[in-house]
Amino acid sequence: MARRITKSSSSATNAATVGYEAQLWQMADALRGSMDAAEYKHVCLGLLFLKYISDAFEEKHAALLAEKAQGADPEDPDEYRAQSIFWVPPEARWPHLKAQARQSTIGQLVDDAMAGIERDNPALKGVLPKDYARPALDKQRLGQLIDMISNIKVGDEASRAKDVLGRVYEYFLSQFASAEGKKGGEFYTPRCVVKLLVEMLEPYRGRVYDPCCGSSGMFVQSVEFIRAHAKGNGHGGNTGAKAKADISIYGQESNYTTWRLARMNLAIRGIDSGQIAQGDTFHNDRHPDLKADFILANPPFNISDWGGERLRDDKRWQYGAPPAGNANFAWVQHIVHHLAPAGVAGFVLANGSMSSNQSGEGEIRKSLIEADLVDCMVALPGQLFYSTQIPACLWFLARDRKERQGSATAAATCSSSTPASSAPWWTAPTAS
Repeated sequence: MARRITKSSSSATNAATVGYEAQLWQMADALRGSMDAAEYKHVCLGLLFLKYISDAFEEKHAALLAEKAQGADPEDPDEYRAQSIFWVPPEARWPHLKAQARQSTIGQLVDDAMAGIERDNPALKGVLPKDYARPALDKQRLGQLIDMISNIKVGDEASRAKDVLGRVYEYFLSQFASAEGKKGGEFYTPRCVVKLLVEMLEPYRGRVYDPCCGSSGMFVQSVEFIRAHAKGNGHGGNTGAKAKADISIYGQESNYTTWRLARMNLAIRGIDSGQIAQGDTFHNDRHPDLKADFILANPPFNISDWGGERLRDDKRWQYGAPPAGNANFAWVQHIVHHLAPAGVAGFVLANGSMSSNQSGEGEIRKSLIEADLVDCMVALPGQLFYSTQIPACLWFLARDRKERQGSATAAATCSSSTPASSAPWWTAPTAS
């Protein structure tokens, strides 16, 4: 599993951009005014989502109108659902909202639109933001934002083929994470880190699990990986049919508003989000019997208030009870607990997890290594994360390493060519 990754150019690293995301972001950010980024995030991303599903609906609606003489019914919801297109009721259609964008009632109209979409599409129930009518939201700026978004096509067939909204959405998520600083890391993991984890694990088929899924970046990248390799290139395909057939995704997110972002992020890519649960992973594991083939995660670093004192005898702590004052090795063992017999995992942790001996952490790490679960560790460059300046690393675990013998040795051999002045990308597991 562990293998040397060649460095890519900055242009490849920033492959998410499609040319105008930065300009679009600047325009949207200018309309934010004094609103906090954490609040504006849901205003902006909710409208982008609404525009996406309305674009797809309007395109299909026009096609059905043209076929009306042959018996097509443009107002039959089943015509749209048969094509995996969300049904958009009249009050939620973008042309209707655009026409009313300069009215003082626009906030309530958007709320009504979101409620109508949730009502008619059970998969989105409880997911969409519905607080655009609140007095604190400047309705003039809201109308201007609607006018701005009206000028881009994100949900028609050509845009879906290029994943325009997916790329704009990810760019906006990254910019909001940057604007929010420390809090931004709660919902966004840098694309380069997610991509490295996914390409190391290669989740072609099976059950993919993220116990702290944020805005679902791990799942999105997993599906993109399958699509790209199905076409024999690194640029993705036009449909997610193969990807959706090959993998099933399971996730959990404790923060309710972040969970809603996750569901929307998956919905715009046609990925089933039915197994993305909301709740505390340690105290209310929503997938208690899951054994996953692939686990990808970026748990919050060094959490001290995770309630560990109430879980001292939990069955997940097979390799030792994690300290109540630090959740790092609780995350590690939760991941191990959910690995299938041949499962593999890749996740982010603070660098200290590789060497800490405090409160029994060294003994837990030693037990994991002696159980032959740790495949390799990767030391990451500094300042990659919005949420912390703490140096980070990647852990890779494997339940059945017999077929992977030599992987870590090969990685170590490759790293021996690294100049002595630079840190090797591969780090041997340290038991003590």
